[in-house]
Amino acid sequence: MHIHEPGSGTASKTLERLADPGQLPLETPLPLAVFHHDGTMLLPQGGVLNCEQRDFLFAHFQPYRNTAEAASLTNAQEGPGDRADRGKVPLTLDDMNLAIGALLGIRSQAGTGREMLPCRLIGFRAGGAMFVTPPAAAKPAWEPFLGEQVEIVAIATQAVFWLVCTVEAVCAHPFRYLVLSEPGTIRRLRERRAVRVRTQLAVRYGVDLTGSQLDWLGIGCDISVLGMSLAAGRKIGELGERICVEFPIEAGNGGATFQAVAVIRNLRAEYPQEGLTLHGLEFDALSPERQVALKTFVFDRQDAVSYWAGMPT
Repeated sequence: MHIHEPGSGTASKTLERLADPGQLPLETPLPLAVFHHDGTMLLPQGGVLNCEQRDFLFAHFQPYRNTAEAASLTNAQEGPGDRADRGKVPLTLDDMNLAIGALLGIRSQAGTGREMLPCRLIGFRAGGAMFVTPPAAAKPAWEPFLGEQVEIVAIATQAVFWLVCTVEAVCAHPFRYLVLSEPGTIRRLRERRAVRVRTQLAVRYGVDLTGSQLDWLGIGCDISVLGMSLAAGRKIGELGERICVEFPIEAGNGGATFQAVAVIRNLRAEYPQEGLTLHGLEFDALSPERQVALKTFVFDRQDAVSYWAGMPT
């Protein structure tokens, strides 16, 4: 099966269905990422399965693996934006009313994945240039370089904006920061706080809130920046109790992982697949890095940055 994902930053996949559970090793890092039939990543490369998790995976999903060679980079695509804004007077930085300290999402237009990393606005320069902190990540897979074009999602007080800038300088003194050019393109995005997208994710979960022991596997049926619905083969807990959830957020074949503590807000026994209980989960407060990762995941599923609204500053 050949899958092409028009909304993603990765190239097409050649998928081969895994008909035998024995094709996935137990208690050993997976040699390849595992995908659903539609190309959605279920488990990242290097993930580890126990017997119960593997049985659940084959009972409720259609596991595939990508047999193609490493995906080649696609050409930089035109940035998403609000089509309703086309033909209007171009926006400027003054229209954005950005405050010093505003949270931004930043990524390369020609990066190896779709991950948007958080940074902060720390100043302006005459002519429209912006000073920002470097992307915040424990182990950054991408370091901006001089002359690189970057996409920015700016979280202002009244709206959210998408813009494209060029890195004019990478500075190390008196501290590390970037100088970005005046935006070549600015688009105001429609504001929606908690858009919910339908998904079919393989979600690890457990009652260990540290996330070090996630013994079970469930189905993430839909997700928003505030929470998700989780279908599980058992009642996980009572209303108000907390669990830890973890699922892959795709960034190339290896994948990146999102993990959060969530509160059980509602329970429903009725679910299309018999024997599963649907849990309504609300995420606990997320770090800026996790907020950016989750919002990127949601907007990629919508193929529109307009759903970035609502990021707290």
